[in-house]
Amino acid sequence: MTETFSDFDPAEYLTSPAAIAEFMSDALETGDAGYIAKALGVVARAKGMTELARETGLSREQLYRSFSEHGNPTLKTMLAVMKALGVDMAARPHGAR
Repeated sequence: MTETFSDFDPAEYLTSPAAIAEFMSDALETGDAGYIAKALGVVARAKGMTELARETGLSREQLYRSFSEHGNPTLKTMLAVMKALGVDMAARPHGAR
């Protein structure tokens, strides 16, 4: 018996602000800047890069580059994108959930 696998794209499941917020919260908890940037890129793809570019005033190319696995988005870019996505960053004591 041969098993077949298909690619999993989490962007397909990010259809609500609550799902996006949960996905980003999990990414932020890792503390890994590259992972966080890539996760934000997944969310950006879920919304649509063209629409996100229009809402943020950033180019699609800049968004793709910033949120690639090796991207390094500025705080200004991250805040603009998160605002356009309808999610906020929040601070809490380390280890608190």
